[in-house]
Amino acid sequence: MGETNNTGKHKALFLDRDGVVNVDYGYVASFDRFVFCEGIFDLLALARERGYKIVIATNQSGIARGLFSEEAFKTLTRQTLAALRDRGIIVCGVYYCPHAPEDGCDCRKPKSGLFLQAIKDHNIDPSASWMIGDKESDMTAAAGAGVKQLILLSDKSAEKGEFFVRRKNLLDTIAYFKKAAR
Repeated sequence: MGETNNTGKHKALFLDRDGVVNVDYGYVASFDRFVFCEGIFDLLALARERGYKIVIATNQSGIARGLFSEEAFKTLTRQTLAALRDRGIIVCGVYYCPHAPEDGCDCRKPKSGLFLQAIKDHNIDPSASWMIGDKESDMTAAAGAGVKQLILLSDKSAEKGEFFVRRKNLLDTIAYFKKAAR
């Protein structure tokens, strides 16, 4: 799964979970509250067609805050991946930080630990990869790991940010990805 480039490495589409894959209601911890974002299936199908590995990188501080257990998160993740597989979409990895912001770990975005681990685990070329997130910390974390194509989903202006491109929503992102991703 996933094409390799001339270095033998794979290109990947990294995604934040809450706000990109699913509607962010705040600390979504069960599949009955999990609603896929409009356009996510089309975006992931396009990424698959273009040979991208799909990786989810997500902060889940609700675990450290005691709002839900790590096992509840893992159960929701299995259910989410099964729903995606039912649509022909395979996610090669879900990387998550269970820590609170004050814990000072290396895996919590805006630090790059989740991305660096995925890059190592799946032989990914970060310079040929993309990140779609809904917070600037997503952009910072991906850029810190060498990911060059960064899309921030934001209602703000669709102008280019400091080092990323803003898109209004996933439907707008699909059109941009279709033109720019090879």
